[in-house]
Amino acid sequence: MNTNNKIFKTDNTYQVLFEPIKIGPVIAKNRFYQVPHCNGGGYRDPSAAAEMRNIKSEGGWGVVFTEQVEMHHTSEITPYIELRLWDDRDIKIVSKMADKIHEYDTLAGIELTYPGINGPNLYTKEVPMAATAGPILTFTSDPVNAREMDKEDIRNLRKWFRQAARRSKIAGFDIICLYGAHGFGAIQHFLSRSTNHRIDEYGGSLENRSRLMKELTEEVMDEVGDTMAVSIRLSLQELGDQYSLTNNEIRDCIEMHSSLPDLWDLAQGAWEDCSGTSRFVEEGAQQDLIQGIKSLTNKPVVGVGRFTSPDLMVKQIKSGNLDFIGAARPSIADPFLPNKIRDGKIDDIRECIGCNICVTGDMTMSISRCTQNPSFMEEWRKGWHPENFQIKGESKSILIIGSGPAGLEATRCLSKRGYDVTLAEKDAQIGGRVSKERLLPGLSAWGRVVDYREGQINKLKNVNIYLESEIAKKDILEFDFEHICFATGSKWRNDGVGRINLHPLEINSSMNIYTPDDIMSDTKIEGKVVIFDDDHYYMASVLAEKLVKEGNEVVFVTPASIVSEWSLNTLDQPFIQKRLIELGVQIICNKSISKVGRDTVDLSCKYTGKISSLETGNILFVTSRQPLNELYKSFSQDEITRHKHIKSIDIIGDANAPAPIAWATYAGYNYAFNLDKAVDDNTLPFKREITEIIS
Repeated sequence: MNTNNKIFKTDNTYQVLFEPIKIGPVIAKNRFYQVPHCNGGGYRDPSAAAEMRNIKSEGGWGVVFTEQVEMHHTSEITPYIELRLWDDRDIKIVSKMADKIHEYDTLAGIELTYPGINGPNLYTKEVPMAATAGPILTFTSDPVNAREMDKEDIRNLRKWFRQAARRSKIAGFDIICLYGAHGFGAIQHFLSRSTNHRIDEYGGSLENRSRLMKELTEEVMDEVGDTMAVSIRLSLQELGDQYSLTNNEIRDCIEMHSSLPDLWDLAQGAWEDCSGTSRFVEEGAQQDLIQGIKSLTNKPVVGVGRFTSPDLMVKQIKSGNLDFIGAARPSIADPFLPNKIRDGKIDDIRECIGCNICVTGDMTMSISRCTQNPSFMEEWRKGWHPENFQIKGESKSILIIGSGPAGLEATRCLSKRGYDVTLAEKDAQIGGRVSKERLLPGLSAWGRVVDYREGQINKLKNVNIYLESEIAKKDILEFDFEHICFATGSKWRNDGVGRINLHPLEINSSMNIYTPDDIMSDTKIEGKVVIFDDDHYYMASVLAEKLVKEGNEVVFVTPASIVSEWSLNTLDQPFIQKRLIELGVQIICNKSISKVGRDTVDLSCKYTGKISSLETGNILFVTSRQPLNELYKSFSQDEITRHKHIKSIDIIGDANAPAPIAWATYAGYNYAFNLDKAVDDNTLPFKREITEIIS
């Protein structure tokens, strides 16, 4: 076992964060507590998930948890991919994760969940069971109902939790978390009057509604004995109707059962509230909801709030709000956050930007990404590490053209490997698209993508940055760089081409046409603006907000049935639509622009094709982007061959294929990692696990 708990360089300011804390029969080496979070891997990619947790252990976290683990086959949330502990054969998978977490003296936690009213059972085809009968409450509105649990069902549920606890103990975990938060666990469903309409001893009063929580906790504790801690994870409130759990009820529940678990793990509300994007939710947003709860219990309390500031962390502890600093997204953005605070390397912290691109991995049933940390979920698959790089290969010099997120990440990683890197940028500042987007409403935290990389690069002596340097082809050929990498970004299209219009629209030249690039360059628009959003992510809604604040009347047109449709995957679509409604934006869904006249646009119904007309003098197309790849494409293979010093010419990021910022930082890391390495096109560039065939 390795240990990295010694305090090296940090002063007394942050000493409190590194105090050991007792959780029932186990002791955490510090107050850094990675709360359970999903990753898109689950039962499909267990080794990838295990290695990801191992990196956090190496990074100094005192406690590291799994994601939610489905503990019985009668309640599962297909199509979403989580870990499972349905029978003894699953022990091996979760045991590997526990072992990996233990490697650096970190406590390993497992979160057991019974989704109940959230479990459609699309895979197992079992009839769902819940506290009260009703339609399954899923993201996908599955047309399935759950039946109400009878007394035998509840006895069985208690037995299943005991079985899962036994398996967790065999697997080597130190803490079991009983999940009753975010609306996803049976404990919360019994607690809440919204989902519990029972009239027996499990319904009605708060004492009755908390009976299942009490029984499960006591029986799980009996099952695991005095070697494992047991925590309860609850939401601090529900935001629904008059029957929803209030913060006062949660406080009453904790006071009523103050000594029941070994630790209280408190989340903000629904998942959308607890993991709100930085555009809508500030760091430490649960402050008012959690303040004073510690006085109701003699057990430790952990809370979350997208904590990235060490000073705010210390404030949470010293003010008596929390015993542990809970984190999911900050632990993804920088798995080494604790060690960097410990070693006094505050400037090296890779702060979470709160974009929730990590959440999209879970929502799209794919391997998760992180905008700030491209190595996330690639630790096992590709051997990537957030801090350590292999030394350089035989080459010496690289020219990177473009300092957007892809170019900056490539520069950072290549220079860390030991290469001499020249970074050329045509503008007067680095950052590319991020330098402009960070100035838009609600996106200031996104600037951390540039700030972190600029800070890291400035510490290195083997990087030369040239601003206001628009390089021509002849310049590149005259230099003696061995590798040239184009990271020249992209531009927004002004012809309406996107997903629904695959060819340029017929546009009258008298109409004022704008793109996001124009708005981000502070082009002023007079009067009414029609925004046509066929991008379906954040950009159109952010620009609508900006234009309204500048005094424009805005009409938002989209072929989708809701605004910013893809933002459902980042959990902030409801907040976006609410914001636009409150700003007075007229929203027209299920229609596309089919033709642009002198002072009107034709709107075509997505379903019937019926045409309607809308008057306007300005159209803002937010449809798709074109890569800026002309310079790269101008190089022929003959030219490269004639210049013997050139070993490669590559193109990465938006210049290769426009995508969200996380794709760009990933491309930069990928380019840097593979430089001077032999790549076999006949083999997969990553490891994967194959389903075992059982006869």
